[in-house]
Amino acid sequence: MKIVNLQDRRDLVPAIAAAHVQAFGTLLPDWTVAQAVAELQAQQRNAIPCSWLAMDAGDWSGSVSLLHDDHEQIRGWSPWLASLYVKPEARGRGVGAALVEHAIAQAAVFGVPELYLYCEAPRVAWYRTLGWRVHAQLQLGPLAITVMAVETG
Repeated sequence: MKIVNLQDRRDLVPAIAAAHVQAFGTLLPDWTVAQAVAELQAQQRNAIPCSWLAMDAGDWSGSVSLLHDDHEQIRGWSPWLASLYVKPEARGRGVGAALVEHAIAQAAVFGVPELYLYCEAPRVAWYRTLGWRVHAQLQLGPLAITVMAVETG
């Protein structure tokens, strides 16, 4: 597995956008694939917002992003590790952990001292194994979420 910047594989933007909308669309019911494509195409290489892909045998197996803002209800914290997605057939092989670790390292390079994410309760223990700590718990639309934080240095 190799992790590459999305800017190096812009041909994959439509497929990644479709996967993101399918996986995360319940949080943003008005979000469309066209909007997701536009957001991914507007990302940068060496600054936030940016994304990386896990590549395996020429195909992408997962993605992760760093964003300045995430859901409008939680804009008091920034920046965010967001859109961690691993294809079902690649799950359980360390792809997600590798993507998270890569994003944390890149946030440090960008001068970000602390990074945030949000997840539902079943994912909290997994993120803790990667060094994240619980920062807040709140309701985000229909979901009870946990905001987690990690120091990047």
